[in-house]
Amino acid sequence: MQTNIHIDRLIEVLRVPTGREPTRECVPLDDKSTLMISIFLCVGLVISYLPQHYRIVVNKTSEGFSAWFLLLGVVSSTSSFLNIILLQWDSIVCCRSLSTGACIEGLMGIVQIGLQWAMFSLVFILFLLYFPENKKREIHPPTSLHLDLPNKLQPPLSAEWKISLVVAATCIGHLAISFFISILLLIIVGGPEHWQTNYWAAFLGVLSMILASLQYLPQIYKTWKSKMVGALSIPMMMLQTPGTVLFVYSLVVRPGTNWTAWLTYMVTGILQGTLLIMCIIWHFRNKRLGIRDIDTTAVDHDDNEEPNENTRLLN
Repeated sequence: MQTNIHIDRLIEVLRVPTGREPTRECVPLDDKSTLMISIFLCVGLVISYLPQHYRIVVNKTSEGFSAWFLLLGVVSSTSSFLNIILLQWDSIVCCRSLSTGACIEGLMGIVQIGLQWAMFSLVFILFLLYFPENKKREIHPPTSLHLDLPNKLQPPLSAEWKISLVVAATCIGHLAISFFISILLLIIVGGPEHWQTNYWAAFLGVLSMILASLQYLPQIYKTWKSKMVGALSIPMMMLQTPGTVLFVYSLVVRPGTNWTAWLTYMVTGILQGTLLIMCIIWHFRNKRLGIRDIDTTAVDHDDNEEPNENTRLLN
């Protein structure tokens, strides 16, 4: 999912200056072809995520997602977003002296990465909002004695829901701390050209690339183990995987680039393609066996309904 990043930004991430550089002049880019490509990528990025958002909301469940997959994705996209803000802070400041069109054109890189962060973060928010209610608490084993007392205690939280809450707290904490450090370096310490700011931007960029390359491993493991597609969207992956291939190809054929520029995105594309193939196989296998991709039996009934003498013992 981390495919829409310009090669110029990647090269700038790995270039850490040791001193203060002269301030850039506010000159409009005036490159209509690059602007149209950026707009096309932004629109395509939003469209590619819509099937995933729609699938979770319509089915009212996020079953099948790995919390660790979402953690790596959110932290990676957050780091990438703050990284490009630091690297293109001059473009943000220059908006005060440029026209609206020139300002928007100069900020398209930030908009592109910002949309990536927003779309994936929305997947994580929907994951928490539509987490299956029947999996939030431990289920009493059939052999245990469970007395139905007037002031009975709630069953303890399940391990899966605890992990999800820890992941949510980690994502919020990472966003808050990284945002605070970035603002501190930009406004108080010395601005975007200060060596500390550039080292921090480089750290965020490298962290984003490492996490993005590992992002799909937990989800592949969970999907393989459950042999269920769950709430994962096959159309979303069918849109994004070819896009990753085209993006990697555009980096490979670009003069002056080497494997360090496209290796992370190639690994990400291979892992996403692996997950896509796995989901397609499980989808048709389960369809042949009469098994639904999403188990909606847990959300078809009222969770607040208490069992009584008329409740069936066997389903």
